Order: sequence, then structure tokens, then C-alpha cells
Amino acid sequence: MMEKKEYIKKFVQQAILEDVGDGDHTTLSTIPKDKAGEAKLIVKEEGILAGVEIALEIINQIDPTLAHDVLIHDGASVKIGDIALILKGKIHSILIAERLILNVMQRMSGIATTTNRYAKLLAGTKTKILDTRKTTPLLRLLEKEAVKIGGGTNHRFGLYDMILIKDNHVDYSGGITQALTRANAYRDTLNKHIEIEIEVRNFEELAEVITFGKVDRIMLDNFSPSDVKKAVDIIAERFVTEASGGITEDTLQAYAAAGVDFISVGALTHSVKSLDLSLKAKLV
Repeated sequence: MMEKKEYIKKFVQQAILEDVGDGDHTTLSTIPKDKAGEAKLIVKEEGILAGVEIALEIINQIDPTLAHDVLIHDGASVKIGDIALILKGKIHSILIAERLILNVMQRMSGIATTTNRYAKLLAGTKTKILDTRKTTPLLRLLEKEAVKIGGGTNHRFGLYDMILIKDNHVDYSGGITQALTRANAYRDTLNKHIEIEIEVRNFEELAEVITFGKVDRIMLDNFSPSDVKKAVDIIAERFVTEASGGITEDTLQAYAAAGVDFISVGALTHSVKSLDLSLKAKLV
């Protein structure tokens, strides 16, 4: 995968092309080119701010002459009425940047805010909150960055940085032992370190994994909190443990109390509500 800086640069290039096309004809037809203005990014909902870094790249690519003053940075708690960013310069440039900045920052701030709520519920425990691959295509880096900004931890980024054997892999392989045997043989052919994680659906599968060994992490899928506690006791710190499957804010603390190392929650990215932000214009 390309490095983060290059990824963001290319993302912004594509986003501008998608939105602007051959020109912002509304602005071109209504406002003189040399008009200058100011715009303030105003917070309209409490939460955690995220996406400022991407917003600055958007500004730079649209018009590097736009002056910007960042008042609130990524990861900060914000409240209604806070001003996060001030832009000054060509109105044409401000209006082109407006929607792109808002779309990115509202989405990322929503993810950071939701993640932060989950992370706070885990305070005082050893358990960490994980994201998943349930992300918007081509926006994964931004969404996973927002999870980190909110206090969460990233799971694997894609299919290439971990061997994660899920239920379908197990069934297609013919069972736990067959899947792990092949995965370990395959890993031995790679010229990079890569961890193996396997999902188990019941205590029989768990016992088979423990007997086989040669695995880094065990995912306890759709286990109840009491069954997670039982599984964690059986595993006895021989492997890293992860709980997954339908875990909500209401049940999160019960799973953490069971002693699991990680809890993965797809809802951090796949069904989050954006944080309400607006960009208010002003002539100068």
C-alpha cells in the first residue's frame, strides 16, 4: 500500500476532479473572479474533531494562496459554536473547497466521536476497541485514521497485512486444522512477518485451535459475555483474544469485564452518524 501522505494527496486529487469537473459554473456565473472573502468552519454538535489534516490538503490543492488559520486540531473535543478553521482569500476557491472539506470532516468527526464513546467505556480495562474492514471503498485510510483520532485501535488494513481465517475460510478448507495447516505453510513462503488470526464459533472449535497452536490471535465470534469469560480462562493468555459479533455500547463493558484483549466493532465505520459542521461565508 502507498504511504499515507501519497494516499491523501491522490484521494484529494480524485475528490476535486469528481466534484469540480470542468468548473464551478454557479460561482463562475455569479461572483467576480477577484472577489475576496472569509469563511469559518463552525461546529454545530458536540463531539471529537477529525479531518483537519485532510482539509488542509484540500485547501492546498485547490488554491495554495488561500490563507488558513487552524484553531482546533484533530482529536480535540468540540462543542456547539466552536470555530475550528478560518479561511481567507478568493471566494471562488473557498466555495470549491467548502463541500469537500465538510464531507470529509463531518464523516471523520462522526467516526472519531463514536469511537471515543466506545473507548471511554473501556477506560480502566485492558481491552482495546478495534475497527474492521467494514469501511467505505476508497475511504478506508480516512475512516481508520478517524478511529485512531477517536482513541481506537486499527485492526488489519486490508487482506494483505494479516491472515484472518473466518468461518467461510474454515468451512471451505474443510475444518479448523486444515485451515491452520495451510495458513502456516503459506506463511512460511512469505518474505514478511504476518500474523495469523482465526475465528471460532464454539468451544469445540476453540479446543481444536488450542490443540493445534501456531496461531497469534483467536477471535471469539458471537460468544456471550459469560462464554467469552470462560474462553478467556481456557486460553489462559496463550493467545491474544478478540471478541466480535453484534457488540454494542450497551454490552461493551460486559465483554471487557470478561477479560478479552480486543473488541472489534464494525459499527465504528459502517453505520456512523456524521458530526454536524458548517462553513459560513463572509465578504472582506
